[in-house]
Amino acid sequence: MTATPTARPEFYRYHNGQKARLPFADTEYQARLNGLRQSMEDSGANAVVLTSMHNVAYYSGFLYCAFGRPYAMVVTETEAVTISAGIDAGQPWRRSFCDNITYTDWQRDNFWRAIKSVTGEGRIVGYEGDHLTLSLRDKLEDFLSPLTMVDIAPATMRQRLMKSPAEIALIRHGAQVADVGGYAIRDAIKAGVREVDVAMAGRDAMEIEIAKRFPDAEYRDTWVWFQSGLNTDGAHNPVTGRVLERGDILSMNTFPMISGYYTALERTLFVEEVDDASLEIWNANVAAHELGMSLLKPGVNCAEVTHGVNAFLQERDLLKYRTFGYGHSFGVLSHYYGREAGLELREDIDTILRPGMVISMEPMLTIADGEPGAGGYREHDILLITEDGNENITGYPYGPDFNVVG
Repeated sequence: MTATPTARPEFYRYHNGQKARLPFADTEYQARLNGLRQSMEDSGANAVVLTSMHNVAYYSGFLYCAFGRPYAMVVTETEAVTISAGIDAGQPWRRSFCDNITYTDWQRDNFWRAIKSVTGEGRIVGYEGDHLTLSLRDKLEDFLSPLTMVDIAPATMRQRLMKSPAEIALIRHGAQVADVGGYAIRDAIKAGVREVDVAMAGRDAMEIEIAKRFPDAEYRDTWVWFQSGLNTDGAHNPVTGRVLERGDILSMNTFPMISGYYTALERTLFVEEVDDASLEIWNANVAAHELGMSLLKPGVNCAEVTHGVNAFLQERDLLKYRTFGYGHSFGVLSHYYGREAGLELREDIDTILRPGMVISMEPMLTIADGEPGAGGYREHDILLITEDGNENITGYPYGPDFNVVG
């Protein structure tokens, strides 16, 4: 039903057009909601107010664009409703598996009035403790007058860690698209070219490939970090206009985004030639990468994998060049939303690997400027944990044999 406001309401339903084809079938979203409702029952919550991009997208299919406005998904025992701003018109409803309510900005806090219309007052309310700001929490308490509040974020993260067959299929596509970007970048590398030009070649190739594979999707947020020389020292350093030179170390990072799902390919390369000191570090990091991948098996915990790679690097006096963990989970996340922090390869994470989890192996060594072999070395593959080991779904080759280019 299409509703057009004739007055100035606090909120209304604007169901404009027909529902869009979402990345997953209705049965997938319903299964996710069933899991959330089980977590609600376990915690005693009568209603949940999800406010993060990743959880709203995971449970509804709608990936919002906040632009300074709050968004939410409200789930009760019987209802599931996304809450969106009027500026988006009917798009949130079309892209939501469930119902949608549009709030207006004619007066402050209509967002909370829309939420209250679904939750009611005086209930046990679940919220995302790792996302809800202090000011929004105050608003929630003022408008919903909850009997009590429970943090539902840990339960939702645990649910997202285990990928369904449909999710794994999408992630496979993402890994293949990342490879497409990697080959396009390799073809664009040569002395005299700027980082930004190489990055654009990879991004364009991936967006074309995503549109070919997913003609009904929304296209947004695919990007590349392509770094050279000193700019390789950090894993998340932005692209610059630096011009590539013969002998430069390079770091290639392709990140296709498909309906909120992030995948990645990361590789060390050199322009035309690699010196002996750099080659020694590079080969050692490749060996650490291969060891790490061999350790990713069901029943092993994240800390065990980390300690195994640490020992390998310590024996070679290279552990001092490591600056962060060795891998992380994949799913609904990107560089500005989402984080399945319970599945990271770090010393302080004891999560047990289980079939259906998807995780990266990505050791990085950073040698300071001015030292032999200076630069950042990183390889990155995506692995699906299987019943008896793992499956590497990244296809682009790593190591010196393929990646001294230009």
